[in-house]
Amino acid sequence: MKTVLICPAERPALAALAQRRPLVTLPLLGRSLLDYWLQHLASLGATQATVVVADRADAVARHLGEGARWGVEVEFVRVASEPSREEAYALYREDERGRWLEAPNDLVVLEHLPALPKRRPLDSYADWFATARDFIPLALTPDRVGLREIQPGVWAGLRTRIAPSAKLEGPCWIGDDAYVGPNAHVGPNVVLEDRVLVEAGARVTDSIVGPDTFVGGVTEIRQSFAWGSQLINWRSGSTLRVAEDFLLCSLEAKPHGFTPVAWWRRKAEALARAFASPAAGLLRREPLAPSPTPRPAGSRAPY
Repeated sequence: MKTVLICPAERPALAALAQRRPLVTLPLLGRSLLDYWLQHLASLGATQATVVVADRADAVARHLGEGARWGVEVEFVRVASEPSREEAYALYREDERGRWLEAPNDLVVLEHLPALPKRRPLDSYADWFATARDFIPLALTPDRVGLREIQPGVWAGLRTRIAPSAKLEGPCWIGDDAYVGPNAHVGPNVVLEDRVLVEAGARVTDSIVGPDTFVGGVTEIRQSFAWGSQLINWRSGSTLRVAEDFLLCSLEAKPHGFTPVAWWRRKAEALARAFASPAAGLLRREPLAPSPTPRPAGSRAPY
């Protein structure tokens, strides 16, 4: 059975996220739009898929491989610009030889998840966040090895480590190989992608933390995407690059076998550097003691 998948190219509303990876390969609870669709179409009987790519086709091909994970033979077609549905039908679906999946699964534009057809995650940051939040209770599928619901509304992936004193509020998704430290507060409405490290005392609410991201113990993230050192407010679309890595940084350049002890040592080193800088007074300024109240001449101090 054959099918055609059209990968969306530019979506200005998600420009900051698209700088990192092609939109169809961005992580959404551990997997991408392309992964979810190929899994879904394979379950419907697809054995051949033509993937039409305009944005960074080589990166999409590396992400996907040959389709062996789903038992689907994948053919990549590189194009200069994203075709419309009508153009795609004319170019890739006119050959009636062989068997095709029934419409609309014979040609799919990857603009939503199979399980959430009314959600359009590529329309805005707010839509991406809403899609991830709504998908949390639906992503517990049989092929998710090691995934379990550790308390009502809270899902944790394979090899996830969570301190007993951490506070988790559902709905909440914690990906594979993630770590949540003592007295950290995660949730509600939070997605921690794979290999996220949330340090002791940190707080994350109504937010998505991208893979391989470190969240420092004095950091609070609200209504945002945090990925590496970048923060994106999903309500306003405003972006911020965090300079100090003891607050927020990427783990991608670090060994994946990190430990909380190693990161406590790294934080201490970063704090020492920060406090040695000329601007450190902004971080460590202590309140001044109140000046003594002047007394009239000849008066005595109270006992």
